[in-house]
Amino acid sequence: MPNGVVSGEPDVYVNVSPGFSRRASMVFSSRHPVRLAAGLAAGAAIVWVDNFAFDGAVSPIVIVAMLLAATTTAGTVWGRQGWVAAAVAWACIPLAHVIKHALGLPDTLHPNTYLSILYLAVFTLVVAIIGAGCGLLVHRFATGSAS
Repeated sequence: MPNGVVSGEPDVYVNVSPGFSRRASMVFSSRHPVRLAAGLAAGAAIVWVDNFAFDGAVSPIVIVAMLLAATTTAGTVWGRQGWVAAAVAWACIPLAHVIKHALGLPDTLHPNTYLSILYLAVFTLVVAIIGAGCGLLVHRFATGSAS
């Protein structure tokens, strides 16, 4: 098999450059645009509710529930491949706060510091991992496989 050709998919070529594994390079191949788009849509919806719904006066429990629902759905629908959508949905939350802090915009996070954003990122990452893991369990029970 030629270097860079993904087995079973001769039309999909992977950039196998030094320092990048074949699996990591496949994240941006033609197999994941739906998962990326779904994760971005879910993340954008969560960020919109967090920052703009009711003038940002939404309980953090709502945001956690939305993230948990999005990541669980990704794991349920796509199995192990749902990590792409779950990771993108998760990344939108701390990224929105970093951008608002860097631009000096008012934020719903108090105190609005980089350390607070880091704590938020760690907490939401744990929530996203739990959600994706629960979704993967549902996927395994429903289909009998983790793929």
